[in-house]
Amino acid sequence: MLYGDVMSPTTPTVVSDLDLPSIDTPELTDGDRQALVASLAPDHWIVRNAIGYTVLQYADVVSVLRDKRWHSATSKIPEMMGITDRDFLDNQRVSILSAEGDVHTRLRRLVAKSFSPRSADRLRPFMREVVTDLVDAVAATGRADIAADICEPYPIPIICELLGAPRDDWQLFSRLAEDVLRIFNGNVLEELDVIKAARVELDEYSRGLIADRRNDPRDDLITDLIAAEEEGDRLSTDELVMMVDAVIVGGTDTTRNQLGCAVGLLSGYPEQWKLLAEQPELAPGAVEEVMRYFGAVRGTARFASEDIVYRDVSFPAGTVVMTSMGMANRDSSVFDDPGTFDIRRTPSGQPHLTFGSGIHYCLGAALARAELQEALPILARRMPDLAVDGEIEWKPSTTAIFGPARLPVTFTPS
Repeated sequence: MLYGDVMSPTTPTVVSDLDLPSIDTPELTDGDRQALVASLAPDHWIVRNAIGYTVLQYADVVSVLRDKRWHSATSKIPEMMGITDRDFLDNQRVSILSAEGDVHTRLRRLVAKSFSPRSADRLRPFMREVVTDLVDAVAATGRADIAADICEPYPIPIICELLGAPRDDWQLFSRLAEDVLRIFNGNVLEELDVIKAARVELDEYSRGLIADRRNDPRDDLITDLIAAEEEGDRLSTDELVMMVDAVIVGGTDTTRNQLGCAVGLLSGYPEQWKLLAEQPELAPGAVEEVMRYFGAVRGTARFASEDIVYRDVSFPAGTVVMTSMGMANRDSSVFDDPGTFDIRRTPSGQPHLTFGSGIHYCLGAALARAELQEALPILARRMPDLAVDGEIEWKPSTTAIFGPARLPVTFTPS
């Protein structure tokens, strides 16, 4: 039985026949919509949304994420965004982010060791160097836009160092990554040609880097992935290119936005910001609490690969369900006093779900944790009296990866 399953001899009700509250409320502001969802979560495990349904409670979110019949909808995102360009749609490669079944199991088995905590730890000194340089660039002025000056540029050098891209190529890599990631912008249809061109150029660059590493192995991720072997099985060149793409898509905007969410949140808790500066050993717990309380990834989409019955409800094949990590992370049946933010919180015994659960649990979780654990204490120490200068401009709550668009702050110059 899956976690959260309820067995019953009654005939299941088709989900479309249920009398469910709806959160498809375009007339509401982002804040009001979030308040509506929060008000529904304690008494409703599932609600309607614009494309299907949203699961709100922790046990049910975990059940959906762990049930292999619910497939990742990542591969369907272009069509869900209204993209009809056949050339673009037909050239969507199999990705570890969206693969299922034996294909996903094989890919995950081959690459898992390369994304271990030990692999992330070897980059920690470089992470500290990157964030220190970024702070140095604004320290004398006593003001900064944390989103633009710190969060945006932070992940790319680390991804380049991880992959083994030469420093001379970092600006090129950054531009290509920026253009590929435009697919998550709200105006993707207008920018499709830019995205397509960047994908072609990035693929060519990745193939060149892979060829270089075959001839000249280094201490980097691409070399590790080339060497990865399981019972004689290895990744093909196309699969190696796919992994580079997955690292960019999965490891850039997520880190940027989660760091922005963290600073934006902590700016409202100056005593905890000060504590983090004085006791950097609190960083691991602070990162977990930030991601529980204010995660950048608030939900993920799944679709029923076959007819599924869960909690006496029948979900026909093709039904799209959003899992609300944001609401699950505030579930009072799992987390004590979930509406309180405290970086010294005692772990509940159940993890937050911002990294997901099940077979698609975030492959880069160790890297993301390390990036946040290294950045936050340095920012807190270098900007001890950080204060928001005006208002934080947040991205729409419907954005795939949530965070600040602008985060203007002041602090004592140094």
